[in-house]
Amino acid sequence: MKITRRTFIELASIAAGGLGMTSLAAAAEPASAPVDADGRVIPGFEEAQPAPGESKGWQPFSDRKIRVGIAGYGVCKFGAEFGFQNHPNVAVAAVTDLDPDRCAALAKACRCAKTYPSCEKMLEDDAIEAVFIATDAPSHARLAVEALKRGKHVASAVPAVFGSIDDAAMLLDAVKTTGRKYMMFETSYFHAEVHAWRETHKAGGLGKIIYVEGEYFHYCPTPIDSYKGWRVGLPPQWYPTHSNAYYVGVTGGGFTEVSCMGMPSVVPQFQPGNNAYKNPFGSEVALFRTSEGGTARMAVCWDMPGAGGETGRVYGQKNGKVPASAKRPPLPPGVQPGGHGGSHGHLMSEFVDAILRDRKPLVDVAQALAMTVGGIVAHQSALKGGELLKIPQYVL
Repeated sequence: MKITRRTFIELASIAAGGLGMTSLAAAAEPASAPVDADGRVIPGFEEAQPAPGESKGWQPFSDRKIRVGIAGYGVCKFGAEFGFQNHPNVAVAAVTDLDPDRCAALAKACRCAKTYPSCEKMLEDDAIEAVFIATDAPSHARLAVEALKRGKHVASAVPAVFGSIDDAAMLLDAVKTTGRKYMMFETSYFHAEVHAWRETHKAGGLGKIIYVEGEYFHYCPTPIDSYKGWRVGLPPQWYPTHSNAYYVGVTGGGFTEVSCMGMPSVVPQFQPGNNAYKNPFGSEVALFRTSEGGTARMAVCWDMPGAGGETGRVYGQKNGKVPASAKRPPLPPGVQPGGHGGSHGHLMSEFVDAILRDRKPLVDVAQALAMTVGGIVAHQSALKGGELLKIPQYVL
């Protein structure tokens, strides 16, 4: 879809307080926004301001309250950031964090009296119907699988799996065999422009997608604090969903093969002897073949001074008009859009609604794995000098 001045204005009006085509780094920053080790606001936490009438048109579907358990309150404080505690159909039944002080802070933020010393202990609580896993990235898949097997619906922060294709197959199998809902909270899905492109594509206004670009840039010369140092030297394409969503989140498709080039970094943490991943790259740029035969260039970079944010561009065989329905759905009263382009509240509300209506959530396990595993294979390609590699396919 070519972005003309007129189309840009349409997208801006659709955003209803969102960010349109600008980098997320350009938005207003809340006073309490989380920062990295160098004092910079972590990209995506430049919180969108609520638009007038944000809840206009929202209709309650049920008076049932889903009992939700929340795990994780690290640097980004994700456990409370998505607003479960403010949804009229949610009761936050319990919270947990391995750090007692953070656990207490999460309980206070979520207005919840019950705490557990670990996510594993919380999952033993049969009264909890659904969990939000906002723990360290290496634990996402393991905890999600355990929660699913205990009969709980699962929402997870990104990425769905961490560098492991075996874990991807395990997660898919757990969703299929348990029949529980699984949703990955990929924030780019509810960027105003991605939502608009998705609705336009569904209406046939874009035709087949010819070419997509997605970018996630976060200059990170000093490692961000993380549990057991999992962020230190993180291979860029192991954290690919913010950029890959600019294709998967628009079309619902995936990637079939990839060639990726990595750039050896001058930043110490992205040198093989300085991280557990033996990763030499601070930047990785992947060229994917898409499931509909087009191409997508997806870049994830940690070591470019002055670069920051999440953005992308979508070009189809048609230059379709953005439909009026492309305005993001209304939020329940009291739920704020939050950070990452005003996506937090929308993701949480989508997950809750999918449970109440017993339907597939927007970012289901197949789409979560399409975004995540494509990056894992891309990193393998980069380590092999850009060799073209096939990507496993996941169907729910």
